[in-house]
Amino acid sequence: MTLMGWLQIAVFFAIIVAITPLLGGYMARVYTGKPIILSRVLGPVERGIYRVIRADVRKEHDWKAYAASVMLFSLAGWLLLYLILRTQTSHPFNPQGFHAAPWNVTFNTVTSFLTNTNWQYYSGETTMSYFSQMAGLTVQNFVSAAVGICVAVALIRGIVGRSGKGLGNFWQDLVRTVLYVLLPISIIGALVLVSQGTIQTLSHYLTAHTITGLNQSIAVGPTASQEVIKNLGTNGGGFFNTNAAHPFENPNGLTNIFELLLIFSIPAALTATYGRMVGSRRQGWALFAAMTVMFAVGVTVLYAAETHGTPAQHTAGLHTQLFSGSTGGNMEGKEQRFGIAGSALFNTVSTDTSTGAVNAGLDSMTGLGGAVPMANLATGEVIFGGVGSGLYVMLLYALLAVFIGGLMVGRTPELLGKKIEAREIKLASVGILITPLTALAATGLAIADHAGRVSIFNAGPQGFSETFYAYLSQANNNGSAFAGYTGFIQPSAGNIGSHGVTFADLLGSFNLAFARYVPILFVLAVAGSLAGKKVAPGGLGTMRTDNTTFVVLLIGVIILVGALTFFPALLLGPVVQSLTGHLY
Repeated sequence: MTLMGWLQIAVFFAIIVAITPLLGGYMARVYTGKPIILSRVLGPVERGIYRVIRADVRKEHDWKAYAASVMLFSLAGWLLLYLILRTQTSHPFNPQGFHAAPWNVTFNTVTSFLTNTNWQYYSGETTMSYFSQMAGLTVQNFVSAAVGICVAVALIRGIVGRSGKGLGNFWQDLVRTVLYVLLPISIIGALVLVSQGTIQTLSHYLTAHTITGLNQSIAVGPTASQEVIKNLGTNGGGFFNTNAAHPFENPNGLTNIFELLLIFSIPAALTATYGRMVGSRRQGWALFAAMTVMFAVGVTVLYAAETHGTPAQHTAGLHTQLFSGSTGGNMEGKEQRFGIAGSALFNTVSTDTSTGAVNAGLDSMTGLGGAVPMANLATGEVIFGGVGSGLYVMLLYALLAVFIGGLMVGRTPELLGKKIEAREIKLASVGILITPLTALAATGLAIADHAGRVSIFNAGPQGFSETFYAYLSQANNNGSAFAGYTGFIQPSAGNIGSHGVTFADLLGSFNLAFARYVPILFVLAVAGSLAGKKVAPGGLGTMRTDNTTFVVLLIGVIILVGALTFFPALLLGPVVQSLTGHLY
């Protein structure tokens, strides 16, 4: 570990702390209907969209109507994206003449992008036309991110609601999220990336003549516009197969930090939005503090583990000479441009959120280092988390923490003056547990079934880790992967490759959709239940939810739930590997 590495991490997080109240306050104004500067320019566009889709935004939705709108919108998006990808052969902006991917890969891809996961069983530069990337995948990057933010805002409205059961209007929230939050930042961000060398073109792939006399095809495309929203919307995925390690997506150290800021900006700012909307900024900073502690632990462990290397590397004498003069470290699978610190920070941030973008190979990490992304996913991605999803799952944990704390000290379980009763706790508990149970069940099926084992590349604890991580990543709508696990093997005579990967594609699709939308239904049900409750004034028996004690309790509950559900699986994979002399 080096001083420059720690300084890079510290500067990054200092910027996040600085922009959190600014962006959070802006989003609070957007969702409470207060005037904003962009309304003068985009107001007519917003009203025109309402007329086109025939949405009466003056009518508030209860939780059932809000949920129905979310599901119908998502279903329509799934059908449209599937049609786009399956008709790729006839697309414009297809200079390479790519055909459509197999139906099972397309089925998985559509479900993945719909759920804000961007899990990819394909290589983008050899599979997708420019039209598919722009009109299909990039559009879903916007709207899937917007759906998550809308659900979080609906839950906040349920918490602060004083009478009735209205949670706002989904269509208004969706349009305002895209027009006033995601689109302006994406335009500015894309220009910044282009200025630093991220490519943006519709031309044919380039051909380079190498010194050996051979020709090499260099993939290009409209990358910057997709890169910015994939990070800002915590979507993940990559225009190119190597993701943020590719110099056309992530050209230098400055873009590396900039993309990390895009990933963390909205999830962090939503804590401030929550504080503004509930009328107590301390409430938002309490959630921010809990997230910060877990982030700091994760990045420290990952940085230390990768700097130290594995027992096998020490035994073999595979020490890497760092520019600072120190020895040691695991540089396998990492970009020299970013080094261990930049890679550790990027992979921590991307798995703290539901982004899944990576600038280094997770499969090449040490056993202990690989345990950090798994542990981040095992928390339900509440360490800032995905846009919207991180906040609403954290608020479910807050309800659970209030209830447990109240039982322990004999105080009334309340959140901002609203009593937390059996109904809310049951809904919150199921909403929290759906994701880990889905991931564990899918992992068990993949390991036990012969068709599932076809997708596993490595043996031993690493093979278990890559399988477990795949389904854990999908269930948490993250999208990152231990690269050995595959769902796209070309079938050949005498093997069952096509059967095996179809199993992985379909099981993964169920995993993606079930773990995304079922928790959303429970979150909205909690919001609906809270919206109808009266607010009681706080007293001596009320447990505060904006102090250090509550932050510690909240972190403890998150760790306890994660440990009880995932500790055995972590023992079978990365922990066993880290205690042995095996490199992988």
